Amino acid sequence: MERLSSLLSFLRNLEPRTLDQEYNMVRSQTSLLNRVPSLTSEAGALKENTKKNRYKDILPYDQSRVVLSLQTSDSDSDYINASFIHGAMSGSSYIACQGPLSSTLIDFWRMIWENHVKVIVMACREIEMGKKKCECYWSPVQQPASFGPFTVCTQEELRPDEDMVIRTLKVSFQQDSRSVTQFQFLSWPDHDVPYEAEGVLDLLERIRESQGAHTSPLVVHCSAGCGRTGVICALDYIHDLLVNEQIHTDFSIMQIVTDIRRQRPSAVQTKEQYRFIFSAVARMVERVLQSRCDTTEVKTFGHHKEFKTSEEIGGEPQTTMNDTYAVVNKPKHQPASDPASSAVATPSFSRTLPPSHNYDNDPSSASAPIYSVVRPRGKPHSLPLSATPLYYVPPPANQKPGDSREYHLSPGKEGRRRDGEQERRRGGREDMSNTLSLPAGGLSPTDDDYEVLCSSAPDVSGLGSPGGIGFNCRIQKPRGPRDPPADWSRLER
Repeated sequence: MERLSSLLSFLRNLEPRTLDQEYNMVRSQTSLLNRVPSLTSEAGALKENTKKNRYKDILPYDQSRVVLSLQTSDSDSDYINASFIHGAMSGSSYIACQGPLSSTLIDFWRMIWENHVKVIVMACREIEMGKKKCECYWSPVQQPASFGPFTVCTQEELRPDEDMVIRTLKVSFQQDSRSVTQFQFLSWPDHDVPYEAEGVLDLLERIRESQGAHTSPLVVHCSAGCGRTGVICALDYIHDLLVNEQIHTDFSIMQIVTDIRRQRPSAVQTKEQYRFIFSAVARMVERVLQSRCDTTEVKTFGHHKEFKTSEEIGGEPQTTMNDTYAVVNKPKHQPASDPASSAVATPSFSRTLPPSHNYDNDPSSASAPIYSVVRPRGKPHSLPLSATPLYYVPPPANQKPGDSREYHLSPGKEGRRRDGEQERRRGGREDMSNTLSLPAGGLSPTDDDYEVLCSSAPDVSGLGSPGGIGFNCRIQKPRGPRDPPADWSRLER
């Protein structure tokens, strides 16, 4: 887990400039391969085979090319523009090939049949940018088509999303029939990369499920069989290393791409495709880490003994929570209750819980489930309760009975303005001298950062209760005359 976490951090911190420099090194190393005597492309350069190459500069190496041995006619040759690529694990391999031409359709099915291929990955469309990229080597649904001695019938065609087509093909040769699954990825532009890695990774997941434990080569092709094909082979190769825990300290994507290019020329054709491998691998590592975390949590939950019965511990109820978590809502005032009546029975465990907690579903329910949906908390006070001062204004001695005018706390100018409007609506006059401002934590009385005052007036006697409310309350107004005594306003002579 630590190694994968370190790898993920490393991949996330790579700069595009660094990856471009790496890719230039890859191209420099592989450009020298044509000068190495051990790697040649003589078969693809033969005059009789040149018409079988879609692109004259993409020729398979003689040392890794697919050699056809199945003979269906006297004119069959052993050449096809396709290359074997070794997989990450023993016994796994890929066949990277170009999209079939009209003249190589029979050769393509010869290769599929001879190598007992179960899955074909097509990383292109038949026509892209107005150019033919691949000849159609399958049939319409439930309409058999013949390709020389081979009969191909598309039994089912599924489109799980707009990026993918899955076809189930029945291939017949002589008296034998086999099932082949074709995955066509539609959202990968030529010499470019998909918008995001999720679609390609989902495609690879489906491919692996379909391949299963079958040891036959996985056929991957695009148009030339190098750019998009190389990316898919590299990603599947790295995935095998991940799931088989073969990521070591010497793990290098650059080295993997270089090795693939030694087996298939020009595999991973552009810098953008090289960068895409890194971003896709980072997302792949995230998926593996998440999967392992989920599996670990499930195993931990299943192997711990969370609850013990009263018989197991001598008649005294007890709970051992260990790594099991529950959302608990503790009330501020714990009501006194009978312990026997506060035990909660869960639907999945026949155990007894202590009566000290009420769960967030229903504190008063005796059958509330332990694990429940977490509700969002309410908006917190702008100040902690402990920092909220409480004020008590004693009523004046000359108050009149029946005068119900209230005094309350105000946050400043805004609060005074709102209170004045309320007074005017009631037909009264705003008395600014009777408004108290709230000092808090050294803030200026004119600060407007407080909550709006509540409209209901709680009992002043309850202000000192535990968990009491803050300044969000009203204080009884002193009773007295609305206007000052007349003699206060007499002018001095």
